[in-house]
Amino acid sequence: QVQLVESGGGLVQTGGSLRLSCAASGSIFSINHMGWYRQGPGKEREFIAVATSGGSTNYADSVIGRFTISRDNAKNTVYLQMNSLKPEDTAVYYCNVVVVDFTGWRTQEYWGQGTQVTVSS
Repeated sequence: QVQLVESGGGLVQTGGSLRLSCAASGSIFSINHMGWYRQGPGKEREFIAVATSGGSTNYADSVIGRFTISRDNAKNTVYLQMNSLKPEDTAVYYCNVVVVDFTGWRTQEYWGQGTQVTVSS
């Protein structure tokens, strides 16, 4: 079993910054993808960013140039630095991790509990 603990959400004014963290622990042999999704009020969950084990990153068009994803493999932690925040960024943010267990080949996807980000205008 794997546990994901998110932190860093909160209330910020338009133009402000926040940094989210998501730490994975438990039965982990290695981690493939580490990413972030969000779900705004009345909206479906949407992809924000991903960082692969190979070091590549990908972003949703809506956050390019404002958000930066990074990961610390030694700590099994993924971060999301969010700058120039807008009211439309208001959402619950979820981390998403694909873990390889101790078989060395079997993968499983896990979700964090979510952290609220509110951007006031």
